[in-house]
This record gives sequence, structure tokens and C-alpha cells, in this order.
Amino acid sequence: MVSLPPLAELMRPENFEDYVGQSHLIGHDAVLLRSVESGNLPSMIFWGPPGVGKTTLAFLIAKKLDRPFYTLSAINSGVKDIREVIETARADGSAAILFIDEIHRFSKSQQDSLLGAVEKGIITLIGATTENPSFEVISPLLSRCQVYILKSLEEEELNIIIKSAVQKIEETYNIKLDIQETESLMRISGGDARKLLNALEIIATTSKKKDNVVVVNNKSTLSIIQQNLSMYDKKGEMHYDIISAFIKSLRGSDPNAAVYYLARMIEAGEDPVFIARRMLILASEDIGNANPNALLLANACFDTVHKTGYPECRITLSQCAVYLACSPKSNASYMAIEDALSLVRKTGDLPVPLSIRNAPTNLMKNIGYGADYKYAHSFAGNFVEMEFLPDKIRGTKIYNPGNNAREEEFRQRLRNLWHSKYQY
Repeated sequence: MVSLPPLAELMRPENFEDYVGQSHLIGHDAVLLRSVESGNLPSMIFWGPPGVGKTTLAFLIAKKLDRPFYTLSAINSGVKDIREVIETARADGSAAILFIDEIHRFSKSQQDSLLGAVEKGIITLIGATTENPSFEVISPLLSRCQVYILKSLEEEELNIIIKSAVQKIEETYNIKLDIQETESLMRISGGDARKLLNALEIIATTSKKKDNVVVVNNKSTLSIIQQNLSMYDKKGEMHYDIISAFIKSLRGSDPNAAVYYLARMIEAGEDPVFIARRMLILASEDIGNANPNALLLANACFDTVHKTGYPECRITLSQCAVYLACSPKSNASYMAIEDALSLVRKTGDLPVPLSIRNAPTNLMKNIGYGADYKYAHSFAGNFVEMEFLPDKIRGTKIYNPGNNAREEEFRQRLRNLWHSKYQY
């Protein structure tokens, strides 16, 4: 019996017209499409979640420009493989495109080995990453690349993929799919086209058929995927489920679950820097000023992981995870900056009160810059009531202290200082 390629591979589009999603990059007159059509293609980094078409987009670009296309995976490629591709491209003199999947997993020395070839134009690099390239790609390489952000697929786009996938499945397996409900498929996919296609393929090949028809509804979808989870995750999508479970366990103050999922990641060979960075983010986002020491410990953990690596750093990771899970929680600082950003976008660039503007010249002083400013340290308690916000939004409370002992102290202090102004 001939083994068929996975459905996700069978469904890979051959041209931009069949590519679903990322219209902000390759839609009509979009920035990346214009670059491709001009033939003046820079090296670039595709940053986005899994299953949104990073690899496919790189392939389509190479096909559109009729350039040689080399692909490496950072998981199983090294400097030797990079040099071989560069030498081949140099010999051909054909402006080859080198696609590197999961470029964030490349070490500094591996990324360094790309610099000369990228700078000289021997290769055009397209790197794909699910992690913020500002942290994961070395600065000299990042400065030579254009970063394009790819987005999770929307429901409308996933429905287009489902419609095409049904047709391909029916042709390939000679069965009929009766799609009655799609909510579970949408929830399982989470905006990831590969997850969606894997799910549909498992449903089509493992479901009981009546008159050669497979009925797809929410109940049957969840049941079949749970029964075939290892098949569904054969491409490693569970990586994202495990880190999600780990973070949610920390946020939920369950050190037992947190250490369990940490062990799952360590056993699977997860990058320890990735784990440490996620805990560093959580320390501010979910603990914040309820326990400021959490950020200090998470930062120390991040630094230690860089210095030691496996197997020693597993102990530091565990220590940090337990501490974060057991810490009181507050997202007040996170919500404050989100609300502040929303307010800025809504109100625009409001004028700063004259009293707190900088006045480096006599002209500025003469027109009132810095006038009536009161230096807090010249007053009792190092505080004097002034208006710091623009007039249009004066009295707006943006920071709302969390419900924990430390931030309750903040709330009381702010209430004492500002009385009823901010309703603390």
C-alpha cells in the first residue's frame, strides 16, 4: 500500500492566489507582495505562531522569483550545513534563497556563520520563528533583515481551508465528509492551519463510516481527537499546549502542576532559555508588584540558565517555577499599561501641562514652560498635589492596585496622597 503524504502537505498551495491568510503582507498592493514583484527581495524574518504559513510563504516567494530554494531546520542543522548551502549558492551565482525554520534555535555561532553570505548577497535569508526575533536573533543579523509579523488565521480563513480540505480528503480517500459543526475544529486549531488539517485527516481516516459518509460535528471531533492525541501531535504541536499549561499553572498558583509541565518540557528537550524567558514575562504580567522579588528571581533564573544550560539549570528552573507559583498574583501593572495605550490611541497626542514641560531655553521659560512646577522633595512627605495629566483626561485612574497585601498598601498611600481625585 502506498503511503500518502500528510494532508497538510497535500494542501500546500502552489501559488499566492491559493494562499490563505496574511493579507496584510501579500494581499493587493501589500508590502511583501510589492517587494516580491519588484524582484528586490531583502533577507527577512517571518515571526508568527505555528501553522500560519511561514514555510509555505517562503516556498512561494522562491517559486515566484524562480530562484534556487534551500531549506534547513535549526533543530537538526549546524554550521557545516549552512556553509555547504552557502558554497553551493556561491558556485551557482544564482541569488539563492535559504529558508531556516525555527531560526531562534540556532546558537550565536550558527547565526554568525550566515552574516557574510547575507551581507554580500550570496544568499537571501528567510528565517522563520515563533519567538520574538529581538531576543532570539543576534543584532548584526537582525539588522540585515526585514521582520514581517504573521498572524493567526481568522475563522473566515479557517473555513476556507476546511472547504478545500474536504474536497481534497474526498478525492484522496474516496469518502464523503458531512461537516455539520465546526466550533470544535476551530477551538482545536487555535488559528493554526496545520492543526486544523491534522484534525480533519484523523477524523476522516479513523471515524466510523455509514454508507461511506463521515459525519463531523462538535462531539465526534472532540472524541476522536482525544482518542488519537499522539497522532494529532505527531508534528510537535503539543509543545505549545505544554508551555500554555505551564504558564496557566503558574498563574493559577499550582506549583505541583507547574513542576509537572516543566518536567514534561525538560524531558522533551525544550530550550531552557525559552522556558526561563516565559517565566520572566509572567513575573511582571501576572505577579507584578504583589511580589516584586518575583521579577528579580526570574531574571536571575534567566541569567543562570544562559550560564549553565542542561542538566544543571533544571534545578534553577524548578526553583523559579515553584516561587512564581507560590507568589501572590496581580496583573495590575499589565492592565495599567494596556489601558494607558488604549487611552493614548483614543485621545491622541494631548498637550503636556505647561508646568511640567522641559524648559531648556529662555524662550520656553518666557512662554510658561516649567512655570508653577513644584519640586516634590521641597515639601513635607516629599509630595505636593499637582496636575500631571493633560487637561482633557485629568483625574483619569489608569492604575488600579491589585487585591493583595503589598498593593493594598499602595492603594492606601495613593488614597492618602490624592484623597478623592483618583477614587482610590
